[in-house]
Amino acid sequence: MGFNWRRLLARRNAAKTSAAIQEAETGAVAEPRENVLPEGSEMPFLDHLEDLRWTIIKGVGGVVLMTIFAAIFHNWVVDVVLMGPARGDFITYRLLGLEFTDLHLQNRTVTGQFFALVGIVMAVGIVAGSPILIYYIWKFIEPGLYPREKAGMKFVSVFATFFFVLGILFGYLVITPLALNFFNNFNISDIIRNEFDITRYFSSVTWWAFGSGLLFELPVVIYFLSKLGIATPKRLRAARKYAFLGVFIVGAFVTPADPFSMFAAALPLYLLYEGSIIVAVWTERKRIRELNKAFGDDN
Repeated sequence: MGFNWRRLLARRNAAKTSAAIQEAETGAVAEPRENVLPEGSEMPFLDHLEDLRWTIIKGVGGVVLMTIFAAIFHNWVVDVVLMGPARGDFITYRLLGLEFTDLHLQNRTVTGQFFALVGIVMAVGIVAGSPILIYYIWKFIEPGLYPREKAGMKFVSVFATFFFVLGILFGYLVITPLALNFFNNFNISDIIRNEFDITRYFSSVTWWAFGSGLLFELPVVIYFLSKLGIATPKRLRAARKYAFLGVFIVGAFVTPADPFSMFAAALPLYLLYEGSIIVAVWTERKRIRELNKAFGDDN
């Protein structure tokens, strides 16, 4: 896109100045008056930094607010969200017809339960508050973008958020129950009883859920690489066999490496790779049309 900070600051000045002109001509206030510049003036660099400071404060404040809400309703967060996959009546076990015995969780350290609670509350607060943070960052950057860039950034934001949330849900509802079911039933001797530590249980559930969310960002990564001309459809098709092997390696790294959960992670990853090829085809065609238009060739 050719985006840089100097251009952002220049366009933010232009946007705020044009808002002042619109207000003077129509009497309609386009923005709060403290954010509108008089015609012919330029916003000082320190004022841009002040806007950025308040953007960060408001965005982080949203995350903190969601974390506070998660702390207030921590009983529900722990019983339903954290302990859900540890119970035999969890929705995934019922849908797949798995006979899952409730996990026996133990706290082996003095601070184990406390830090497990802090961790889950913070994780829920970050996930729930991230849209607020992204919104305020977007409002800061928006004046520095052309209309076409604004539409593209909105599309990418929705695209990335959708796949991240989809990945978290997949990790929580599919990978986590399958992994817990495997390890809960895995036994090398009848005299050994599986009783998991609460802190290890929490870190595992968090890793499987957030790790899947990051892996599901593959189409978004391919989109940006396609925009740069690096990930072309031809190259992606040629790398299919390597991608097939790679998704199983990545699946083994994110999941506990048991065959069921590893396959459950690898299959959607490969489907996402195939979907990324479609994204690359669409992006390449769009990029070629834009280049042809820029050089006056409409064919």
